[in-house]
Amino acid sequence: MKKVALLITVVSFLFSCETKQNNEPKPSSHLEAMKWTGKVNDSLIEGSSYLSVYSQIYSTTEHKTHDLTATVSIRNTNRTDTIYINSADYFNTKGDLIRHYIKQPIFVKPMQTIEIVIDENDIEGGTGANFIFDWSVKKLTNAPYFEAVMISTSGQQGLSFTTKGVDLN
Repeated sequence: MKKVALLITVVSFLFSCETKQNNEPKPSSHLEAMKWTGKVNDSLIEGSSYLSVYSQIYSTTEHKTHDLTATVSIRNTNRTDTIYINSADYFNTKGDLIRHYIKQPIFVKPMQTIEIVIDENDIEGGTGANFIFDWSVKKLTNAPYFEAVMISTSGQQGLSFTTKGVDLN
C-alpha cells in the first residue's frame, strides 16, 4: 500500500512539473520567426519613425500612477509590397534604452500587422516611454504605420487611449 501511495505521489509530482513547464513563455517570439535571412535590396528607401508609449500615466497627482498594458502595432498598409523593420528600440522617460525588440531586419507581408506587447507590470518605460523604429521600403511604397493602444482595467472601470507614430525623415 505504501508503494502505491509513493508511486501516485511521484507521478503526480512529475505531471505537475510537466504542466508548469508548458505554461512558461517560449524563448523565441513571433518576431524571431519573421527574421529576414535573405539579402536586403540596397535600392530600398530607409526611414525612421517615433512612437510614444505609456507604461504608466499620472492620476490625481504626480505621486500616483496607473500602470498600463501597451500593444504596439506595426502595420504594412501596402496591398502588394513587403516592408522591412530593421530595428525597434524601446526607451524610458529619461531617454535610456531599455531593450531592443528587433535587432536584425524582419519582414512584414502586405496588409500584415505585427505586435509588441508591454505587460502592465513592466513599468520600466514610465510615463514617457517611446520607440524608435528604423525601416526600409521600396520606392513608391507606403511607409510602415505605427500605433500603440494603452489600456488598464480595475474593477468596473477601464482606461484606454491610442498614440500614432511620427515619421522622423
